[in-house]
Amino acid sequence: MRILHTSDWHIGRTFHGHSTLPALRTVLGALAEQVRSHHVDVVIVAGDVFDSAAPAANCYTLLADTLAELRDAGAQVVLTSGNHDSAARLGFLSRFVALAGIHVRTQPLEAADPVTIHDEHGPVHLYGIPFLEPALVRHLWPDTTLRTQAQTLAHVMDLVAADRALRGGRSVAIAHCFAADVEPTPGVEREIRQGTLDVVPLSVFGGHDYVALGHIHGRNTLAEGVRYAGAPLHYSFGEQHKPRGSWLVDLDESGLAGTRWLPLPVPRRLVTLTGTLDDLLSDARFDAETDAWVCAQYTDTTPQPDPMRRLLARFPHCAAVVHQPAERRERDGVSYAARVGATRTDEELVDAFLAHVREGEGASAAEAEIIAETVRGRVAAEVRV
Repeated sequence: MRILHTSDWHIGRTFHGHSTLPALRTVLGALAEQVRSHHVDVVIVAGDVFDSAAPAANCYTLLADTLAELRDAGAQVVLTSGNHDSAARLGFLSRFVALAGIHVRTQPLEAADPVTIHDEHGPVHLYGIPFLEPALVRHLWPDTTLRTQAQTLAHVMDLVAADRALRGGRSVAIAHCFAADVEPTPGVEREIRQGTLDVVPLSVFGGHDYVALGHIHGRNTLAEGVRYAGAPLHYSFGEQHKPRGSWLVDLDESGLAGTRWLPLPVPRRLVTLTGTLDDLLSDARFDAETDAWVCAQYTDTTPQPDPMRRLLARFPHCAAVVHQPAERRERDGVSYAARVGATRTDEELVDAFLAHVREGEGASAAEAEIIAETVRGRVAAEVRV
């Protein structure tokens, strides 16, 4: 059996205010082509199909179109709900779409009831485990202590193990969680908390021929048969250097026979550019980045006027601007009140204000001239009055 492992589609997520649906449609179309060209039997989507519990109508359209493409390409689909999905909405009509080869698993009590698909070597049992939030599922097993996700997933995997022992044959587990030994992408996997509350040890996944994980947006291999595929699209600049793709997984009569990474296209590259604002606006070394999504980090000591508008003139897809001074002045400990109290003239008062709000940098020579002219004009007006 040949399996394609993907996850974290996050249909509906925006990128710095921009819709990602057109780009995601391109990438998911390429995923369907992988299914066709590699003769994939089963596509696994390990959670976070949508980005929110109440996605917009066009998100459902993209999902329906993609699932139809995957089926047309020859694969059955097994997908589970992640922490971003509404299990009820995603699982609506799941019994009916299963008749068409689309198996949607969103109910915790169904985790030990696998989707069984046969190949020439016999059955393969695919256990789709939805995201398990302890506070929301502990009432299902009132006699078991379920305070952490590790406890909850371990309990459900024990139920899966008992079912697998009765059925025999090969098996695949699908889970959406933060497994041990993986570092999250800052600002991306937003619900991951550092500590032990959400960390699931690898030991709970023992016994399966392959474990398809979701939740982490970067490709990761925790063991030969335990892997994250990551998201198919870059959703933050923190992900820009992480490859996008899917895992091609082969099972033979004895279990896992091999895995291979299949890259997916990146519709628009993400780059982070660093330099003074003048350099970013004019330096030839940035010419190749005009068609990329740009995060501009300008290093001027003081904030510059209207940087986003100016940068968009050169980089039409500039999505973020960050003021990142090359050097930060050490605070002298003087309060604003003390700084203002030491001034004797209006020009000194304005200069003290500028130094206080601009990392210690007072008025430049040109600014000082403008300030002096303004003060002289005000004084002349008062004299006339």
